[in-house]
Amino acid sequence: MDKPHLLIVEDDLDLSDMISSYFRVQNYEVQTAAWGEEALKLIDHHAFDLVMLDVRLPDIDGFELCRRLREQRKTADLPVIFLTEKRDRVDKLHGLELGVVDYITKPFDIQELRLRVRNAINRAQKPVAFHPVTNLPQGDVVEETLSGLLTRRDGWAILHLAINSLDNYRERYGFVAADDVLRAAAIILRNAVREFGSEDDFIGHLSSDSLLIITQASTIGDMRERIDRRLKQFYPLRERKNANDLRFALASLSLADGPFDDASHIRQRLTERLAQE
Repeated sequence: MDKPHLLIVEDDLDLSDMISSYFRVQNYEVQTAAWGEEALKLIDHHAFDLVMLDVRLPDIDGFELCRRLREQRKTADLPVIFLTEKRDRVDKLHGLELGVVDYITKPFDIQELRLRVRNAINRAQKPVAFHPVTNLPQGDVVEETLSGLLTRRDGWAILHLAINSLDNYRERYGFVAADDVLRAAAIILRNAVREFGSEDDFIGHLSSDSLLIITQASTIGDMRERIDRRLKQFYPLRERKNANDLRFALASLSLADGPFDDASHIRQRLTERLAQE
């Protein structure tokens, strides 16, 4: 099994050496950086499982470094633990707003730090049942729901919404703007189900940038019309002139389009339908 890979960003070289030596003995692979820009270069070239980050650095502070990590798709979910002498509640709240998973003030107990690092890495590696932005089901929950359709004969139908070029949008406008697009899309789907669907309908993520509704064939037409209209209303006007626009694609699939072999076959057919739109 691969060793967990840590990056320690700390300009106190004695403290950095102490932490890195300890974690190497604990069977971690460790790299260190004393400057924020140096850390960004290392992160760009290596896959780390967690970053321990001092708030006070010689060039850029830890808050700015963390903000830059959150703006990049590769590192948006990288666990970060702040190591700092600051005890101000405002600083802690600032760190939490940036998605820091833990906040440890110096001096600290090295055993406690080890446990916090281990727990943060374990949490990050576990499949998350709900999307962190939309709070909609994803992963295994969606796969089980799709598999359950194979034995249903009640006239089910799927409406699939794909948000194309979301990665480009995120790189251009930042992760906050991209998250706002996802939240807006989720709200539009929820409202469509509220208006035309039932409590048995299912909304979830087929992937990080695509969503689906599982409903009845008798209601999917009205839902699709409403969703399409709402998407056009919220669509950022400034983006329409850009060649790398956000683009929304809707496709539907129903029991009548079967038979289907398994959940992956349903996914494949939805992808084919999107390509035809």
